[in-house]
Amino acid sequence: MSDPSITDRVVAAGFAAGWKLVPLLPQRPTTAAFSFAADRVWRKRGKSVRRLETNLARVTGLDPDSPQLRELSRRGMRSYFRYFHEIFRLPSMPVDEVVRRTHVTGAEHVHDNVAAGRGVVLALPHMGNWDQAGAWLVGVGHPFTTVAERLKPESLFRRYVAFREGLGMEVLPLTGGDGHNFGTLASRVRRGGVVCLPAERDLTKNGVEVRFFGGATKVPAGPPLLAVQTGAALLPAIVYFDGDDWGIDIHPELPVPQEGTRQEKVAAVAQELADVFEKGIAQHPEDWHMLQRLWLEDLPR
Repeated sequence: MSDPSITDRVVAAGFAAGWKLVPLLPQRPTTAAFSFAADRVWRKRGKSVRRLETNLARVTGLDPDSPQLRELSRRGMRSYFRYFHEIFRLPSMPVDEVVRRTHVTGAEHVHDNVAAGRGVVLALPHMGNWDQAGAWLVGVGHPFTTVAERLKPESLFRRYVAFREGLGMEVLPLTGGDGHNFGTLASRVRRGGVVCLPAERDLTKNGVEVRFFGGATKVPAGPPLLAVQTGAALLPAIVYFDGDDWGIDIHPELPVPQEGTRQEKVAAVAQELADVFEKGIAQHPEDWHMLQRLWLEDLPR
């Protein structure tokens, strides 16, 4: 069995090389190389690919052993590797190109709320290229705050933070920070700022249980709680690949119930958010990068 610390260092070195070398190489051959790597990983059908297929079977209703599901998981792995290829190139991409090639519906939901001095919480599943979507948001005049999972090793996490900060984001660590992430996020939106948060996989064990594609799972409490506590506009966003470009569908604000306890309001908003995510993922299943266990029945006891 390989030493995890050695594996971590190899991964970190690979990412460092990607950010340094990929932008220097012609795009067509690097695109082909990442697609080739995706197909190679897919053919091996390791644990991550099998988990992706299990998740996609639940989303689509396809037979887990069907050729259709296998082909969908192949497209899913190519989409996943495309994300990495693009983040290596993104820091050197002109902002006007990012904006021009991003096809957005519902952008007015962000613009209008910010113009009125009201904070915005954009909540999105792990789809498409969420870092590129963030670069678009900064490019159209809305720098924002987000929270990032603390990757291992620490050097890789620092590189990811530096990459995102270079795009104009403020990045808070999910763990190992000052312990006041929610207060910081609430402060940002109360001042009319924008917050972007991944919101379909709970990493804190303090999530809100929802029904999702027919099963129970937990989603992060942060996005609905920010809407309930601060009055910020909670906007679901679906991010996907649109040919060689990118698509973002920003949905209208999710209303907060007028009646009920805070816990009941958060639960209701969380379920509304999950329902929007369901529809977006069903429309673009190959761009949903969920290679981990998600539903409660799949998690270890």
